Amino acid sequence: MGQIKSMELFEEYAFKMMEKHYIPGVGIGINKEGKRLYEQDFGFRDVEKKLPVNADTVFGIASMTKSFTCVAIMQLQELGKLSVHDKVIKYLPDFRTADLEKTKEITIHHLMTHTAGLPPISTHVYARKRSIDQDPSAKDYGLDLVNHPGAAIDTYEEMLDFIVGLDVKLLGDPGTAYSYSNDSFGLLGIIVSRVSGQAYEEYVTEHILQPANMQNSFFDITNIDTLDNITTLYAAKHSTDGVEVYAAPLWWDAPSMRAVGYLKSSVNDILKFLEIFRNNGVVGEERILTSESVDQMIYPHVEFEKGRFYGYGLRIIPDYFGTTFINHGGGLKGVSSFMGVIPEKGLSGVILSNLSDVPTDKLLMGAINVLEDREASATHLHFECYHMPEEDFIPFVGIYKSGEGMKVVVKVVNNQLAIISGVTISPLRCIGENLFIVNEEDRIQFLPDQTGVIDRIFYASRQILKVVE
Repeated sequence: MGQIKSMELFEEYAFKMMEKHYIPGVGIGINKEGKRLYEQDFGFRDVEKKLPVNADTVFGIASMTKSFTCVAIMQLQELGKLSVHDKVIKYLPDFRTADLEKTKEITIHHLMTHTAGLPPISTHVYARKRSIDQDPSAKDYGLDLVNHPGAAIDTYEEMLDFIVGLDVKLLGDPGTAYSYSNDSFGLLGIIVSRVSGQAYEEYVTEHILQPANMQNSFFDITNIDTLDNITTLYAAKHSTDGVEVYAAPLWWDAPSMRAVGYLKSSVNDILKFLEIFRNNGVVGEERILTSESVDQMIYPHVEFEKGRFYGYGLRIIPDYFGTTFINHGGGLKGVSSFMGVIPEKGLSGVILSNLSDVPTDKLLMGAINVLEDREASATHLHFECYHMPEEDFIPFVGIYKSGEGMKVVVKVVNNQLAIISGVTISPLRCIGENLFIVNEEDRIQFLPDQTGVIDRIFYASRQILKVVE
């Protein structure tokens, strides 16, 4: 009864979070040593029809797909078909940036850890342009994605040509500058295809989804119309009158960049996939990876925030209440997802939702907290905030824009530095030199150029350049 009572505390927390963030539907599952410890659904997969969520309901998983891409790379390395330390131009000889010599030094490892030096550019906008142009809800997504002139990017070759044509200036030498990069994982998808001789989606289906018995996981959106137990997607319109959440059923696709985040899956299937990282590469009776490959994937290769690292398609927190927390999330139109494994405890968990930009990470961690006899809202992060005189705000004020459609406006509001997003004003609190937190624990850092002038912001794990506007 103690455990049931404790999860009631989590469920009270979850309902409050769903109400606060207008979340239509959520599915959550947590396993211990591969066996179901906790499973629950909240809200609906279809609000109008009052259809519930269950552990087989299909959702988008967005960037959680990146870990599947890295599993594919590791499998190909095991077969001797590539090495993660190979130069990218060995497989993509036409790949170029503005600095040819630096381009030659970019390795597959750099792509897998977001350290190739690529800034957030507009490739992904054009890769899903056909979907965006058909979807009235795209204007409410939160990024500047509509009214982009130019052709859609439909093929691997078109994607590579587009990146080369931008003549991208790298953020730094390969391996020195972390910036979350959808483009890097798009390139990894091409490498998987060229090395394996199969389309990326076919390779992942044959070598990961099928051996792991992930029967409700797929890339092809034409499958959606054949399924009954699949969520409706929802979008949110923010205005001074409040938030309106509405059904937005068109699923986005990016045929040339499916390696970035276009797998659909379920709670049950993702928990099978997470066995790879809990059980040293084995799912059921099938070995998907060697234990050595798993160790490479979950190794904390690069620290992108204090105490937070990136492995291969996975984020690593080495000290999460004294344990290791391996995790990744995802966000896309109608998708918020988060999964995690705590190997020392044998715990694995996933949460899937049908609205973008909602804190699925806090919900999953809330459930784990309660299972571990902590408050649902407990955090392993603790910050000391410092007073900053208003005159010191000036170097940070400005507009920061990325090619992916992200616009970050930093202003002084009521004598406090703040980020403005639509009608939302989020105050920043200083926790160190050029370092702030927003929304209680999300860290933001302002980065200077070689002369000491602030010219970019590290926001949403990306280095976004300051613009004159």
